[in-house]
Amino acid sequence: MVKTMDNQPSIEEQLDEPLGRVPILSYGSGHMLNDITSSCWFTYLLVFLTDIGLSPSDAAVVMLSGQLADGFATIFVGELIDRFGHFKLWHAGGSILVAISFSSVFGSCLPCKLTGTISSTMETVGYSTFAAIFNVGWAVTQYRWIAYVSIALGSCFVVVFLFGTKEPGLNQHCQNKRLSRISWTHWFKKVLYYQVALVYMFTRLVTNVSQALLAFYVINDLEMPQSSKALVPAIIYVCSLVVSVILQETRWSSWRLKNYFSAGAMLWILSGVGIVVLPSRMHNFMYALSITIGVANALMTVTSISMEGVLVGEDLNGCAFVYGSLSFVDKVSCGLALYILESYQGSTNTRQNLESTFGYSVTRLGLGLVPAACSLLSAIIAYTMDLPDTRRRPLVEPLLA
Repeated sequence: MVKTMDNQPSIEEQLDEPLGRVPILSYGSGHMLNDITSSCWFTYLLVFLTDIGLSPSDAAVVMLSGQLADGFATIFVGELIDRFGHFKLWHAGGSILVAISFSSVFGSCLPCKLTGTISSTMETVGYSTFAAIFNVGWAVTQYRWIAYVSIALGSCFVVVFLFGTKEPGLNQHCQNKRLSRISWTHWFKKVLYYQVALVYMFTRLVTNVSQALLAFYVINDLEMPQSSKALVPAIIYVCSLVVSVILQETRWSSWRLKNYFSAGAMLWILSGVGIVVLPSRMHNFMYALSITIGVANALMTVTSISMEGVLVGEDLNGCAFVYGSLSFVDKVSCGLALYILESYQGSTNTRQNLESTFGYSVTRLGLGLVPAACSLLSAIIAYTMDLPDTRRRPLVEPLLA
């Protein structure tokens, strides 16, 4: 191998070195602020907005505005990162925007305070504005602390990421590679790109739609205590964490990616059936279902993200566009799906017709059928993929050994 002038390892040598525990944990911590705030966003935003008096349709507008802003900003920023690099700088800037705007979303309506006007329209505009910035009463006090704790905890992990992760150079390869930045049109010619995009989109629909409707389901449909809207999601996240840690030891192949993903999809289909038919008098079974959902979420999320990695390969040139465009599809589809579901919920006639026809609420049908249908479709698409077998660099030691 060729050494650099200062006797430091070359880029090729660095790519061949196995990863240790510290780089993996430092890299993973960079997503913690996003994960924490995203969890609060999907799990509690609609509940919060309806608690402070917005109608389900107005709350859906706030959610949709944030998702659309996030989607368009993600694909635009992804292209800029491909052109100019400096991943960590972009990450730091985005983290600052999240920290500033997230408390405004779950705080109080700033435009209402500035104008001295309290109306449904002003609240919708105000919360939609800060929701867009976030993604590029008793209720207010309660949820404001959720925002503050999320920001404080997530910011600590951002610091760990920025100081503990060494950023790879986009343009430190040989001169030929430097001149061959992958164009975004290259990806549109690959069938695998569309397959991975669909699988990732359906996976995110499964996790995000279920997160958004879960609190309404356990309180309104199952008539569980108020604490359940925190306990049930917590069980799901803990189970997902345990399964994710176990999966990090797996040596992935095309066959394993497809089968593990399909296993998670099957678990979600079974969970969806259980959600639809579970009577309120047997609501304690929801805790068992939450374990199954947590396992299914981890299996589908880890493997779908791994499929993205297989699609991109080891060449960093153009990778930000891939992740940005797939995130765009994810954000827009989730926003539209939740907007449609909440529009049905906000329409009294439509809601009554659905309940009289099927005997179930919009929330129960949405939480049970939408993730299950997306799981089935994504599993079918995953099995049609022609994934190349790639050997990832092994870990020097298990993360939690």
